[in-house]
Amino acid sequence: MKAINSVSVKLAAVALLALSVPAYASVMDSRIESSAKQSYVFKTYLQGDDIKVQSKDSAVIMTGTVSEESHKSLAQDTVEGLPGVKSVDNRLEIKGESPAKNSDAWLTTKVKTTLLFHRSVSAGSTEVNTKDGNVTLRGDASSQAQKELTTEYAKGVEGVKDVNNEMTVTKTLKKTETVGEKIDDASITAQVKMTLLYHRSTSALNTKVETKDGVVTLNGKAGNVAEIDLATKLAKDVNGVKDVKNRMAI
Repeated sequence: MKAINSVSVKLAAVALLALSVPAYASVMDSRIESSAKQSYVFKTYLQGDDIKVQSKDSAVIMTGTVSEESHKSLAQDTVEGLPGVKSVDNRLEIKGESPAKNSDAWLTTKVKTTLLFHRSVSAGSTEVNTKDGNVTLRGDASSQAQKELTTEYAKGVEGVKDVNNEMTVTKTLKKTETVGEKIDDASITAQVKMTLLYHRSTSALNTKVETKDGVVTLNGKAGNVAEIDLATKLAKDVNGVKDVKNRMAI
């Protein structure tokens, strides 16, 4: 009789476990879908796009449309960085015609995107125009240092030939970002990845980016110390980053 009871208890336990696994998976899937929608990247940069995020057993499928190629990559990098995500199938389509690679429109978009990710410059008050690969910046800067940094970031974008900065220094200009603003780790990782990808000196580096509580860790290989230092500098100024641990090797 005891043996039968023991078997019954074990069978019940197995049945309960079988029921709880799908339930846990369902909770995790819901959490992933919700986290994507509530992420800083989705709410700030992708709010005008039509993106559907569906998770099944932690495998994510993204469908819908985005306004440009960079948004497609940004969405993928963000979702890949969410806790619990095992894989991402990016089926997003680009609305309209994409500008040709290295065209003036393409470079303008890259410069604008780069400025958006950095808290020490004011992307919202910076007008970007490109003609034959030469970028002209207009608008307001809060200081001469911010104006020079805006020039530096624009010049660093791969494909840009030169930068003419006609921005006006306006000391009363208020910054839209605050140092240490609470931004989710997945969004920070996505911004750092794209920042390094867009810069001419770090675009070819195979850099692995991980973020934990706002602290970014960089792993991978660089050609020299200067590249390692530049990767650290670029990552440190990205929105939400508290600190950077650079473990890249030469």
